[in-house]
This record gives sequence, C-alpha cells and structure tokens, in this order.
Amino acid sequence: MIEGEDAGARRRPPRWAALAALFGAAGLAHLRRPAGFDAIVPRSLPGPPRAWTTASGAAELALAAGLLLPRTRRAAGWAAAAFLVAVWPANGRMALDARHHRGRRGALRRALTAARLPLQVPLVRAALRVARGAPA
Repeated sequence: MIEGEDAGARRRPPRWAALAALFGAAGLAHLRRPAGFDAIVPRSLPGPPRAWTTASGAAELALAAGLLLPRTRRAAGWAAAAFLVAVWPANGRMALDARHHRGRRGALRRALTAARLPLQVPLVRAALRVARGAPA
C-alpha cells in the first residue's frame, strides 16, 4: 500500500467513462423498449415518434462510442452536452405527464421524473469538462 493511501478508498471512474456508460445504457433502453420514449417525443417534431426514439437511441450509442475513443472524446463531449440540452424539453414533458399517474407507482414515477430534470445540469457540466479536456 502506498503511504497515505486509504486501503478502503476506491478510485472513481473517469468522467468520460461514466458518461459513456450512461449514454450506452440510455441508447440501449431507447432501442429495446421504445414505447415509453415514443410517448415523450414532442408533438411539434415532424414524423412519427418512433423515428425520433430510434434516432435518439442511435445517437446515444454513438456518443457512448465517441466518449470511449481518445481521438473522438473531445468532440463527443461537446456533442453530449448539446444532446443533453436538446432532450431536456422531452424530459420536462415526461415530468409533467407523470403528474397524472396515481398510486404508489405513480408517486415513484413523479419523483424520478422530477429528479431527472435538475440532474441533467451536472451531466451537461461533466460533458463540457470532457470536451474541454479537463482531467477526470
């Protein structure tokens, strides 16, 4: 053990790795269970909601791959920040729609969708740090 090192301390994964995992999981969720995502596609967007859900899932997978590769990490960081800002209105809609769900499951859904909105702020900040090449 290195002097001064806590034996129980764990290293946090690099910011880019955590973001890649998040985007990868989200992309897979969009493609495996699209119906829930279809429901939050803003009506103002042209075309069928499923096309937007599929495109969003593919974009998230591409962002995950871009964050994993050192050569594309900075560009993927900028793109990830822009993506998170772009999908914020859909997440807001999801939170508004959750108000209509009742019971215990509805309460959980309302809490999770409401918590998701402010949590995007640190995600955008993390993506911007990756884009700027700041150390993890």
